[in-house]
This record gives sequence, C-alpha cells and structure tokens, in this order.
Amino acid sequence: MSGSHHVREWLLSAARSPRLAAALATAGIGVVVAAHLIENLIGWPGLAAMLATTVVLAAVSLVARRSEIEWHGLLPISLLAFVAWCTMSIGWSQYTSATLLGVLYQLTVGFIGLYVALVRDVIQILRAVGDVLRLALGLSLFLEVLSGVLLDVPIPFLGIQGSIATGGPIQGIFETRNLLGFMALLALVTFSVEFATRSVQRSTAVASLVVAALMLGFSRSPVTGAVLVLLAAAVVALAGIRRLPHERRMTAQLFLGGAAVVTGVIVLLARNAVVNLLSAGSELEYRLGLWRRVEFLADLNNLEGWGWIGYWRRSFPFTALRGEGGRLNDSALSAYVDAWFQVGLVGVALLVVLLALATVRAWLLASTQLSVVYVWPALAIILVAATSLAESYALVEVGWLLVVIVAVKSSQRWSWRQRLTAGA
Repeated sequence: MSGSHHVREWLLSAARSPRLAAALATAGIGVVVAAHLIENLIGWPGLAAMLATTVVLAAVSLVARRSEIEWHGLLPISLLAFVAWCTMSIGWSQYTSATLLGVLYQLTVGFIGLYVALVRDVIQILRAVGDVLRLALGLSLFLEVLSGVLLDVPIPFLGIQGSIATGGPIQGIFETRNLLGFMALLALVTFSVEFATRSVQRSTAVASLVVAALMLGFSRSPVTGAVLVLLAAAVVALAGIRRLPHERRMTAQLFLGGAAVVTGVIVLLARNAVVNLLSAGSELEYRLGLWRRVEFLADLNNLEGWGWIGYWRRSFPFTALRGEGGRLNDSALSAYVDAWFQVGLVGVALLVVLLALATVRAWLLASTQLSVVYVWPALAIILVAATSLAESYALVEVGWLLVVIVAVKSSQRWSWRQRLTAGA
C-alpha cells in the first residue's frame, strides 16, 4: 500500500513538474508549426497520433496543476461562442462526417493553445515559439540549400523545387511560399522581442533575425509584404504610446482606435485595391475569381453556412470551386470569406468579434505594461488578423493556435467577468 502511494505521489509530482509543462508547451507548438512536414512524412494518421498524444499529456498536466489555475472567467466568451457555433454546424452541415473531423481538429489545436496559455507566462511562450521557429526556419533553409545549391534537384514529397539559387520563391517545410512568409514574419517579430528582452544570447538573437529576414526575402510572398508595412506602423504606434505619460495615453488610444475604424471602413470599401496590394498579377485575378465563386455558393446558406470543415476536402461543394486548370484549393484564401462560406454571416461576425477583442486587449497590455515582452501578443494577433485577409490562417493550425493563445492570455488581464467578480 505504501509503495503504491509513493508511486502515485511520484506521478503527480511529475505531472506538476514545470519541466514537463515547458516540454509539452514547446512540443505542442512544434507539432502544429510542423504539421505540413509531419503530414508529408508520415501522413494524417501520424499527425493525428502526435496531436492526440500531446493533448492527452497536456490534459493530465492540467488536472495535476488544477489548484494552481484560476478557472473563473478563464475562456473569453468570444472564443467560446465562435467554437460553439462551428460545433453546432454539425447539425446542418452538407458533409457531416467531414465537419465532425474538422471540429475535432479545431478543438485539438485550440486545446493545445489553451494549455500553453494557462501553464506558461508570456516570456515563456515567447521563448517556446522562438525555439520552434528557429528550428523550423533553420531546417527550411537547410533543405532549400540542399535542393537548390548542393544537389540541384527538387524534393518532390515536400514540394521543394530548389529555386533558392535563382532567388526564389521558396517554401521550405511549409508547403506554400505565403505560409513560409507568414512564419518568417512571425519569426521576425518573435526574435526582435527576444532581442529587446534579452531572453536569449545576443548572438543567437542576431543570427535568428538574419535567417528570418533571408527566408522572408526568398519566399517572395506578396501577401506578407503588405502586412510587414502594417506591422511596422503598429510598432511605431506602440513605441510612441509607451513613451507617453500615463495621463495622455487614453487620448492617444482613442485617436488610434478611431483611425483604425476609419481605415477598416476604407479597406472594406476599397477592398479590390487592397487585395491588389496583397497579391500580384494572375494571383490577384485567381483570388478574385475564387471569392466570386465562393460568394455564389455562400449565398445559398447565407446565415448558417455549409458547415465547418477547416481545410477544404476534395469533394462537393469544394470541387465546384475549382480554378483555372482544375486547381483545387484547401481554403478560400481569406479567413473571412472562408468563415462566411463554412459558418455563414453569423460565423463571420463571431470571428471578427473574437479577433477584434483579442487585438484590443493585447494592444492595451502592450501599451500599458512596463515589460516589452507584452508587445509580442499584440503584434502576433495583428499579424494573424491582417494576413487572414488574403489567407485562411486564422481558422487553422498555427494561426488558430496563436488566436487562442493571445485571446486567452490577454483576457486574463482584461476580462470583464473577472472585474465584475472582483467588484462583487
């Protein structure tokens, strides 16, 4: 009896271990970031097994650490509402089994994001994301150089064409150049904040920034080029607000908020011109054509959508959205258009509210907290929300993981339910 008691105590101690939490958080982020690589290497069953193992271990860790976590008002209502609506779409989906799998995948990645947000603080999340991106971009650069310079042959099962010697575009382990560009831009943000907070050695931070900049340049992603300008503007605005006296910050925040709303209206009214900035030539024409086809089908189920699915399948109605040459996409190339198609206007509204609240809360933290590390969540959610105008990243995998992490982490400081409880 005594022996079993000691074993149980040892298991509980191991489950509560900060080292286990750190390892699981980094592993979870790593599996999601490398999802395309893992799928290409061992298929969907292998990826599903790795995700399921991570979720089970994370659940055990959460149960063991339950007394250390403040559960009241934990999850933002905006996040719960969006996930609940996607789950409810199983009831009216035109492809029920695929929707069930899509919801399970969404919940799996979301749970990993929730675990990371609960057991790690912002500086620890920054380090975990930084370590994963260093490995992912380093491996991408190695494979591209191996393919395009050393061997001068493509790597077909990864989609690598070996075009780095001619200046790109390249994609590394990320399947598309736009996803590589997104990862490289996220890496630039992450490594810059690491440098500013001195959370890694100076030489490591500088080398990481150089690799991220190289990968961003070689990706030749037209989408991330415009988003980079927006991020630069956000950095300048944040730096200015953080330097203002406390009593003047509210006025500056209101001015910036008004400017953001006006800009959003202008972008909506001039969306074709904006897409022209985010895309180029035939890619722009392809996006506009795809959106028109999606709009036609979305109108048939305007409020509720066709049913949640995440990544598109090779079946109806997605086969009706083929582009020129019979090209099939795995998304609508816009998270907002995709959400309209999958979960209707209600789903789009819930997604916009989720992203808007997460952005506002993260921005307030970045502009009011003394530590520079709080700049990272704000810039990360701005990156996801802006890139999602021309890609569906906010709905799946890395983008969705970041949305959950930032939404949960920022609501811990700016939750109206916690404020009501505190005042009661």
